[in-house]
Amino acid sequence: MPSIDFIKDIQREDRKTFFNDFEKSQKSSDLKWDNESKVSEDKSRPLIADFTEYSPLHNGHFHCMKTAKAKVPYGLFVAVVPGLFERSGRGLPYILHRRTRAEIAIAVGADIVVEGPPMGIMGSGQYSLCLTKMFQALNTDFIPRGYRPFDGYEKILERISLGHGVAPKPYRIVDMDTKEVIYNGKLEEDNYVIVSFSKSLKKIGFDFKDKFIFVPRIEGVSGTLIRKACSQNNLESVKSMLPSETARILEREINEDRAPLHDLRDEETIIDSANNLSYDELLKLNFFNEKLANELISKRDEKPFESLSEIEESIFYGFSSHFKNRVLSILETRVNADVISEYINNYPSTVRVLNYKNEDVLDEFKEKVLCNEKRFVNDIVIS
Repeated sequence: MPSIDFIKDIQREDRKTFFNDFEKSQKSSDLKWDNESKVSEDKSRPLIADFTEYSPLHNGHFHCMKTAKAKVPYGLFVAVVPGLFERSGRGLPYILHRRTRAEIAIAVGADIVVEGPPMGIMGSGQYSLCLTKMFQALNTDFIPRGYRPFDGYEKILERISLGHGVAPKPYRIVDMDTKEVIYNGKLEEDNYVIVSFSKSLKKIGFDFKDKFIFVPRIEGVSGTLIRKACSQNNLESVKSMLPSETARILEREINEDRAPLHDLRDEETIIDSANNLSYDELLKLNFFNEKLANELISKRDEKPFESLSEIEESIFYGFSSHFKNRVLSILETRVNADVISEYINNYPSTVRVLNYKNEDVLDEFKEKVLCNEKRFVNDIVIS
């Protein structure tokens, strides 16, 4: 089992990286790119950009990758793996560090793995916007997405394939181009992500007509069961759900006490934040408002927090069912709302490559990104 010091080291290094990126983006945000002199003609292969958390990469992810590669056989497959602070869009820790998740992705067939945004410290709209800005910056030609079929969803996918933005409203889905209500009801998470992407892509002006590759989810695979098996040291029970490369690397990481990470947080920092940050300091954090800051202060004035469960009980439910875990991640990382806002504005000024197939593929990737008709990226770095 990984030590708490191991978790703290990840958080410490990622915080340093986050603020280094933030400062660089602030300095470079006013730079203008001379397309005439520095952009060559794009003669590279079509780029397939797949956003997936890979926590861990299971047969469902592998099926989506294989389907996309079969549809675009000469494509350059780029996996966008969420990065800094190792927290998911649900605010929960990942099972493996992103570099290990990137290693698995390359092992099963990806060409390049780039680091995605720090999802755990953002709201769903914020990280959806970051991810779509990454698709834009990568000069993306195709975007594979898994979905769960149900009656009425095909109509939504048809509109997105036409390049229409589709917006989720309370209990209905609206075509942003025609203003029609095309579905009444709520969407479950996997299907909601696709709709959210289309809305964000429309917002940034990215033409996504015919770019999505929609892949129906396969049955018999559960990331939750896989993570549970790892927690119980029973990986053998779920090996049928995993590519052999995932099982091998996951087993190695467990044996070397670098996994599983999904049950671990820097509890000391979270409790310290909840007990000792002032009202003004709490109010500046992402997700926080007067009600939440007052609730924490009121509870700690009665009795200082001693556990994460006590803090969770003091956090009211937000719009998302994952709100509590996101708040814990913010207390863990202590990133302010204004910093997040500026970070998103300039995202991604730097594209960080976590892993790649070989040097030729890396060179081809750089050429593809830098020949974008608009320069969205100031730097490509190898992590």
